[in-house]
Amino acid sequence: MAVTLRDIGTEDLEDIIRWRMDKDITKYMNTNPKLTLDVQKKWLAEIQGNTDVRYWLIEVDKMGAGVINLTGLNRPDGEIGWGYYMGERKLRSMKTALSLEMSMYDYVFEKLKKKSVCGDVFSLNKGVIQLHKLCGCEVVEEKKGHVCKEGVWYDVTYMCMTADRWFRIRDEKQYEKIKFA
Repeated sequence: MAVTLRDIGTEDLEDIIRWRMDKDITKYMNTNPKLTLDVQKKWLAEIQGNTDVRYWLIEVDKMGAGVINLTGLNRPDGEIGWGYYMGERKLRSMKTALSLEMSMYDYVFEKLKKKSVCGDVFSLNKGVIQLHKLCGCEVVEEKKGHVCKEGVWYDVTYMCMTADRWFRIRDEKQYEKIKFA
């Protein structure tokens, strides 16, 4: 499977709405949004004009598959956040997930020269936590009752990869390079 990343356009918004409102996606995210095309058009305009974030559409074999993003690009301490989801079930694979994450580390540490990339994962999302660990990411903290969503409190696992750690372990990893631009 060929995995590519490209800028998100208005033609992608209906797919993103469908993916982001899918219960299998939202159960692991901080919100259960009620999105409309107008809301998404405003969101797209906001992210396109915001130098602190970057979003890409993930394509697998030229088919829209999901979204990956970086946040905090302007932070002076060199730590940024990231997240992604694969909305199209039939295009999900462990190989794609590993390649996305490790290629993102290459981009963040080589091109952007950042010090660390971190993110929160709902603690009940054991598969994604394990995926991040396979990529070399480390658990920093378990945050109990950190996110309240629709009256339910969720534990969150805070995970981080540092540039120093990535450059130490990268040669042990096998992954298909995905170009971030």
